[in-house]
Amino acid sequence: MSLDVDAGDGGVDANVLAELCYPVFELLFDDDGDFVGDVERKLAEARMPDQVEMYVSLALAVGLLVGGALWAFGTLVGYGAFSLGLIDPEALSLGAPAPTPEIRTLLRSLVVPTAVLLSGLVFGSIGFAVGFGGVVAVPYSRASSRKREINLLLADSVSFMYALSVGGLNQLEILRAMATAEDTYGEVSREFQSIVNETEYFGTDYRNAIRQQSMETPSDELSQFLADMLSIVNSGGDMEGFLKDKKEKHLRTSKQEREMTLETLELFGEMYMTLSLFPLLLIIILVIMGMMGEADDRLLYVTVYLLIPLVGVGFLVLVSTVKQDDPGDGYLQPDGGSERLRQTSREGLLHFGLVEAFVGSFGVFDRIRDREGTHKTMEILSAPHLFLRENPLYTLALSVPAALALVGIAVASGSAPTTVDGWIARPVWSAFVWLYVPAYVVMIPLGVFYEWHQRSRRAVTGKLSETLRKLSSANDTGQTLLESVRTVSATSTGKLAEEFEVIHAKVNYGMSLRDALVEFNNSYAVPRLARTVKLITEAQEASSQITDVLTTAAQASENQDDIERERKSRTRMQVAIIVMTYVTLLGVMAILQTQFIDVMGDLVAQSEGGGSAGGAGFGGGGSIDPEVLSLLFFHAVTIQAILSGFISGYIRDAELISGVKYAVILMTLALGVWIYVG
Repeated sequence: MSLDVDAGDGGVDANVLAELCYPVFELLFDDDGDFVGDVERKLAEARMPDQVEMYVSLALAVGLLVGGALWAFGTLVGYGAFSLGLIDPEALSLGAPAPTPEIRTLLRSLVVPTAVLLSGLVFGSIGFAVGFGGVVAVPYSRASSRKREINLLLADSVSFMYALSVGGLNQLEILRAMATAEDTYGEVSREFQSIVNETEYFGTDYRNAIRQQSMETPSDELSQFLADMLSIVNSGGDMEGFLKDKKEKHLRTSKQEREMTLETLELFGEMYMTLSLFPLLLIIILVIMGMMGEADDRLLYVTVYLLIPLVGVGFLVLVSTVKQDDPGDGYLQPDGGSERLRQTSREGLLHFGLVEAFVGSFGVFDRIRDREGTHKTMEILSAPHLFLRENPLYTLALSVPAALALVGIAVASGSAPTTVDGWIARPVWSAFVWLYVPAYVVMIPLGVFYEWHQRSRRAVTGKLSETLRKLSSANDTGQTLLESVRTVSATSTGKLAEEFEVIHAKVNYGMSLRDALVEFNNSYAVPRLARTVKLITEAQEASSQITDVLTTAAQASENQDDIERERKSRTRMQVAIIVMTYVTLLGVMAILQTQFIDVMGDLVAQSEGGGSAGGAGFGGGGSIDPEVLSLLFFHAVTIQAILSGFISGYIRDAELISGVKYAVILMTLALGVWIYVG
């Protein structure tokens, strides 16, 4: 047995540790206890093949090792605090009366050993809890992640099974088809893989395999579905009618779950409005206290450079726990397809497509491959904007070196301040050179090409539901699927109609319809499109008359459209709240800079005997440097602009890169305001 824990090359060591701590496990835990049973269930739900006894033993071993290390560290910290004079033993006292001087002396002599011992115990306990809890939490985390993906994909998976049933497949064929659809249905497909593997390799009756998997799946929704399917199988009921009812039920459930998620995001938006204003209030309090000479200027630096980023990053993590993206990468595997499809599916910068299958057999193919590399290079150089549209992140390969070069030139020419005093003297210019210019150079191309990339995808998915309805109607008149594709392409407009013309042409030149559809899907790689194409390709292999299948695909696509419209409507309000909160913060900071700091600084200076506000920093006997505060305020609004922008994009589209455009806009707003007030 090899424990399924990410231990690199230390898998054998993990087993040894688990075996060494197995007696400890027997001493502390009951094999039939609730805790052990719960961990065993989560291991099964997470698809981790470890024995629960050895896994918990490994967790104990890790906890003891980490706890022992932190115990030693805590003991050294406690001893060092007393030996270096950082803590006076006389200052530690419970205040309990001592009956005699001898007992008082004895108690004082025990203060240091007791404090050192307690320090070690506290650190050791924390270490054990972190080590043991961290290992035990792994199956819980993986099971939760699998449950989330299963629930997201279940509605489309049931639609897929219904389409196969309409196409004439029996129960076992439907199970096998679901088991081989991992590229589209992810964790749902892996659940059916377990059923098929139990049936084919272990001789288990598929009814028992379904029953067993219904108890091991982490998703309650899938568990109920499998239990209901088992009752239909046992009773010999109508599987097609059952799947149709379940399809409609799970489509409704999927929409309801998305609405609940959006409601949670609305709550988070209101929370962020409050949390993001907390650093602002703290800054105002610290400034007022600093003018009175009663505040530590380091607290202001901590607020600007630590607290504000922590609030933003913490909120991003909080949103990521509920934000539902679209699982999958959108690519369909060319299993069962032609050699051409297998090679073109791997085509990229380092793979030249079909010719790779023939390299080495004859010299001519080696020469073709070399020429193909030159052709691809010239193709990219002749139209780099199209290449960057398909690969927006590749803009970083050009923009990051350009940004570094610009900053280097500014430093070499002396235009960029390189000292703290230089930053304070010219806060706007220094931030512009060191931060704004690199950010604009990197983020503007990235944002432009990413939005162009998304727009090209929406051009296909925007008319997907309507096109599927047209395909279904054409197929219902007796046309084959290929003829329906030709009819729709001739009577429709837009990018999808053009792609249908290409598909029809490829089939006429000898490519199978399945391969043409898979190539079309992989050229866009949209998870939603991949599920639709997977459903159609599987059904059309059984029959060319798949009107019900196309209708089902249209219903699933329309359900997705409804969810998208609701999501955009709700998230638009959340983005508006975040942006308005930032604008409020920026306005208050600008007013604080122009109407408060300078005036109060002059008053403090006059009260101390005239002259300008002294000191090179903030605080110190009531002195205040408005230039330092201007620098800190500008940095605060800039950091807040970047964080608010990325949070807005993540809430809007569940991708951080989507926040680039918002970050650029808010940063530009902050720069424009501070050019005027700073």
